[in-house]
Amino acid sequence: MLKKTFLIASALLIAFAFSGCSKKPKRPNPLDTVMGQGSGGFGNGGGDFDPLAMGGDASEFGIESRNASDLGGDDWRSRAREGVLPIVYFNFDSSSIAPNEREKLNQAAEYLTSNPRSKLVLEGHCDWRGTAEYNLALGDRRAKSVRDYLQTLGIAPNRLQTLSQGDLKATEGASSAQMTRERRVELLVVD
Repeated sequence: MLKKTFLIASALLIAFAFSGCSKKPKRPNPLDTVMGQGSGGFGNGGGDFDPLAMGGDASEFGIESRNASDLGGDDWRSRAREGVLPIVYFNFDSSSIAPNEREKLNQAAEYLTSNPRSKLVLEGHCDWRGTAEYNLALGDRRAKSVRDYLQTLGIAPNRLQTLSQGDLKATEGASSAQMTRERRVELLVVD
């Protein structure tokens, strides 16, 4: 009788302990966060959204300084070269680097090894779906994912700068093929 009571009490205690565990909250689906016309929010309804023009600290928006002092002052963008390294593409609502995209990052690591004075700006982009805030954060996660991968290949952190463009350069109402091209990280070479 004592053994049976002990087993029942143990089972109840275990059931009570697991009932208190909360589930990890899920990120919202970006399709559920799209803002319509007249929503009073940023971005998608027209006009360009530039969080830095609003004043305050850019880090509030999940982006690092656009005037990256460690890249040589305010003119780094004019010195940045596009198209030297391939663009890394991402799946919808993902910041994980697909296995077929990793070879591009291996090429980038080889380029940086061969050009020790060069640095990279890793510019994260998203398609138009989702709020401006959500897409800035997703673009930041994508850029940081690429940065982390390059660091595992031996590239020094001081040679890599992340920047999220979010959906600032995306085309609203774009086709599926165009949206696939907008989900990317561009590797801009700064000498």
